[in-house]
Amino acid sequence: MMAGVNEAREHRRPVLTVTSAARSVVAEVLAGHPDPTSLSLWVDVTGAAEGAFTYDIYFRATTDADIWDAVREDDGLSVVVPQASIDRLEGAVLDLSSGDAEPGLVLVNPNLPPAAPSGGIPDHVDLSDPLAQRVVSVLESLVNPSIAVHGGRADLVAVEDLAVYLRLSGGCQGCGMAKATLSEGIEVMLREAIPELTKVVDITDHASGTNPYYEPALG
Repeated sequence: MMAGVNEAREHRRPVLTVTSAARSVVAEVLAGHPDPTSLSLWVDVTGAAEGAFTYDIYFRATTDADIWDAVREDDGLSVVVPQASIDRLEGAVLDLSSGDAEPGLVLVNPNLPPAAPSGGIPDHVDLSDPLAQRVVSVLESLVNPSIAVHGGRADLVAVEDLAVYLRLSGGCQGCGMAKATLSEGIEVMLREAIPELTKVVDITDHASGTNPYYEPALG
């Protein structure tokens, strides 16, 4: 990896703060690995449940991070936040839980998942709406043919103002790369075709996916 990239990362404001108590626990676990210096602590947003984000916290080779991921050395501990999770973890703190229960790592995140459309998500989208018609046209002509190779499909669930709510299915439901598919693929195609869109939101219940094209990362 180029030195300039590493230097830029080191001067980037940290996305995630790890407290000294949490860092001690992580360091103790890492010490049992044959090559602890090769690993980073990866923290990734995997979805949402009950109005909050869900997470995967695991060890992975530092060299697996690309130039768009947030990589930070925190008092000897390397922490990686994948690009798709950066905005969702901005200002979060990884700490050690306290109380009567056995202490464990807890992620305190000030960010919340996008809210569903006001009034709830309808069973059927109103296709008489001109914007909804344009979104469906892009999905059927560009998006779905592209993700069909992975067994995936994206369907319009609701349009509120200029926000679009989608549900992914097939190989995209429960896929560990679903966030990247949405932000780097589906959203890009929709915004290029319909520039006035303000946001594209995935309301898929990824936890119930039974046939993801990619398996989520495991700890």
